[in-house]
Amino acid sequence: MDLDMPKKIFIVDDDTMLTEALKDYLTRNTLNDIYIFNTGEECLNHLSENPDVIILDYYLNSVQKDAANGMEILQVIKKHYPGMHVIMLSSQEHYAIALQTIQKGAEQYVVKDETAFEKIASLIRELN
Repeated sequence: MDLDMPKKIFIVDDDTMLTEALKDYLTRNTLNDIYIFNTGEECLNHLSENPDVIILDYYLNSVQKDAANGMEILQVIKKHYPGMHVIMLSSQEHYAIALQTIQKGAEQYVVKDETAFEKIASLIRELN
């Protein structure tokens, strides 16, 4: 990915306040194309649009109770698009969960804290 070019970014999270705030943050200095999905299933339906990166929440079941969780969605993404960049986002600070997501193909695991948006923006700039 060219660092100066806008990127197509999918944000997959059921927390609408967080997704809107992250979208605002990621478009503040660069005109990224941001697409927001409240469930992983919605994201999967749009993978053929080839996003540059997907920011995927670990838990995804507050909007639709039977929705797949982030790990399940990550596995489907990596099965069909093994080269797709995925950054996991979660409020879980457990090392084992982070390690598991990396082992399943996530680029990074970012904890939802006061520095999360900055970390995500930095990771997106570094992806090739």
